[in-house]
This record gives sequence, structure tokens and C-alpha cells, in this order.
Amino acid sequence: MKCPYCSQDNTRVLDSRPVDENTAIRRRRHCDSCGKRFTTYEKVETMPLIVIKKDQTRQQYDRSKLEAGLMRACYKRAIPVEKLNQLLDSVEGEIYRKSDREVHSTQIGELVLKRLKDLDAVAYVRFASVYREFRDVDAFTAELQSLM
Repeated sequence: MKCPYCSQDNTRVLDSRPVDENTAIRRRRHCDSCGKRFTTYEKVETMPLIVIKKDQTRQQYDRSKLEAGLMRACYKRAIPVEKLNQLLDSVEGEIYRKSDREVHSTQIGELVLKRLKDLDAVAYVRFASVYREFRDVDAFTAELQSLM
């Protein structure tokens, strides 16, 4: 591993520990050349997952898109980022366990909604309004009624 400070490749691992429910390893490293310390993360590389969109187009799964949608839904809500990352990890874990290489975007959306419902009702309604494409107040009201 090259040092990010001096680009020398003589670094050594000082400490390793599992993170993210044992799905990654955090390594604390020390550079023998410049003496600086830095952290690296090692995560299992999975096969690329293809998402089938509502219009039947296919694109590679991108966690950042789902994360951005969740952040918009949780805007100005008292939800720690750690909880959102756990939600994302949980959804991803279930997707990878269930599917071969392709998953419908509707499946991802429903998994997120199921978890958001337990986490925060307002974030749930915000996410649902975009995901389910509410066209009018009646659809919005019906979703609120299902919550109560």
C-alpha cells in the first residue's frame, strides 16, 4: 500500500478491526519513510448489480444515488447519518442475498420504504412521494392514512 503523503510503498499495518457488521476491515497504517499514519478500508468486491428501471432500461447499481434520495427524504430530520448508513447496508445486503445479477428498482424502493417506515414517518412519506410518484393530494392522503 502506498503512503498518501510521500507515495512510498513501505507501509505497515498497525491495527486491523472489522467494521460495518463485519463486511469491511479498517486498517491503521504507518509509513516507514515519512512516519505519518493513515487509515485504509478493505471491502469485499461483489459482482456488479444491474438495476432494471421502471422504463425497463438497465444501469449499474450506484449506492450514491440511493444515498442521495435518502438524504433528501431525511433533510432537516433528526436522523443520524450512522442510522442511514445502517439502513443502506441492510438494503444492500438483502438485495445481494436475493438477486442473481439484476434487480428491479421497485424492489429496492420497497425495501427502503419498509425500513424508513420504522425509522421516521416524515422521511417515509417524503421518500414515498417521489418513489410512488404521487400525482395529487388524494394519493398523498391515502399514503398518510395507511401510516395511521
